[in-house]
Order: sequence, then structure tokens, then C-alpha cells
Amino acid sequence: MKLFVAVFGLAAVCVVGVAAQTSETQTKSKVTIKDGTPVTVTGCVAPAAGGTGFVLTNVADKTGVSLHSYMLISDNADLSKHVGHRVQLSGKVTDRGDAKITTETKEKTKVDGGDDRETRTKTELKGDAPGMPYLGVKSIKKVADSCQ
Repeated sequence: MKLFVAVFGLAAVCVVGVAAQTSETQTKSKVTIKDGTPVTVTGCVAPAAGGTGFVLTNVADKTGVSLHSYMLISDNADLSKHVGHRVQLSGKVTDRGDAKITTETKEKTKVDGGDDRETRTKTELKGDAPGMPYLGVKSIKKVADSCQ
């Protein structure tokens, strides 16, 4: 019986030790467009389906010709503050020419009392990407407070 109590006590200490280890994971992704065609378009910024990013809808070029929607990519513009606004965007698009879309993801996991881990992945698509084309935003200017 004393052996059982000692083993049970040791197991409980181990479980508490494992439970006391905490981890924190940070993920950073960067999407870039290379060799795309420069454009200036107007449209409305809306959240993407599933809440992962933003799209430009009701798109027109400088001459007013209607275009399809674009998935927006930006390193420095805060697109969330433009949701619901009509904007003018300048950047590079993937639906014209031989654009390359590069996605780099870096994930760091810090474990208290353990070994930290880091993983990196990089993918590249060339030419027209399946689905919605991308627009890499270089500049953004609000044209109207509403998309109406």
C-alpha cells in the first residue's frame, strides 16, 4: 500500500509539472506579389469569406470599366479601417501577366521549461492563381464613406 501511495504521489507531481508547462505560439504570414501588372482601381473594401482578409468588390478601372473582385494583400495598409468605404487602390495584380504569389509563414512556439520550436514554410504560385485574383496594395485613398 505504501508503494501504491508513493507511485500515485509521484505520478501526481509529474502531471502537475507537465500541466505547469505553458506554451505560446505566434504565427506570422507574409504574402507578396512579384512581376504583377501595376493598376489603379476603385472599389469597396469588404471582409473576405471566413474572416480571413479583405476583398475589393464593385471594382472599376480609371475609365469606369467594371472589373471582377480582388483579394487584397497589404503589408502596411490597415485595410480594416476601410471596410464599407469606396477607395482608390494602386498596386500590382495577378490576373494580368506572369505574376508570382509568394506566401511565407513563420511559426514560433515558446515552451516554458522546454525547447522552443520554430517552423518556416514558403510556397509560390506562378501565373493566374485559381479562384479570385490578388491585388498587392501599394497605396489606398478613401473616395467615399459609403459604397452606396
